[in-house]
Amino acid sequence: MNRTRAFAQRGVTMLEILIAILIISVGLLGTAGLQAVGLRASVSANERTAATLLAYDAADRMRANMAGVALGAYHNYTAAQNANCLAVAGCTPQQLAQHDMWEWNNAIGLALNQGMGIVCHDSSADDGTSNASQTTAACDGLGNQYVVKIWWYEDRSSSNPTGTLKRFVTAVQP
Repeated sequence: MNRTRAFAQRGVTMLEILIAILIISVGLLGTAGLQAVGLRASVSANERTAATLLAYDAADRMRANMAGVALGAYHNYTAAQNANCLAVAGCTPQQLAQHDMWEWNNAIGLALNQGMGIVCHDSSADDGTSNASQTTAACDGLGNQYVVKIWWYEDRSSSNPTGTLKRFVTAVQP
């Protein structure tokens, strides 16, 4: 009788091992999926942090050049590099504003994917288009507050190779 029981139990251990391997495999796939989602969220948070820091950088540049702010040089600026601003002789507040915005836009381009930004007067900060190619249309030129708007693309994937357009907006009172 013992002999038939031993024969009937043959292969049960192998079946238990295969089920355990299947359960562990599903668990590991779930862990890998969670890791991918966490990594994507981390990259997104890093880009949003960079946009926030860049917006504060623009505000600090304006506060350092109050004469340029008083002239309106930061509203829908013309960004241009000006080597005189880096020399001892210096440059005018208008030239400094243009140079600031040139450096600022370069920093946005380096920190964010297809990043671009604008500083302008706007009566309502969080309005306007989400289309980054129409940055000047995003400001109405009214009001006494300056608004910093930054656009970039994030969440790139094989199903969305260009990514999703994101925008960060903050009002500045220099």
